[in-house]
Amino acid sequence: MDKPIITRSWREQKAMLKQRFSTLLDTDFEFGEGQREKMLDRLSKKLKKTRLELKLLFDELQTY
Repeated sequence: MDKPIITRSWREQKAMLKQRFSTLLDTDFEFGEGQREKMLDRLSKKLKKTRLELKLLFDELQTY
C-alpha cells in the first residue's frame, strides 16, 4: 500500500483534529522518541476508533 504524500504539517493535522473532536487536548498528541505507537493507541481509545479508522482519518486530513 502506498503511503500518502503528506501535505500538511503535524501542527496543522493536530489543529484540524482538535477542531473536529472537541474532546482532544494537546497532551493527547504528545509523544517522545519511539513512543508514536503509544500516542496513536491513546488517540484510538479516546476517539473510539480502530487503528485503521485512525489511519484513514489522518489520510483524509491530507485531502482538505
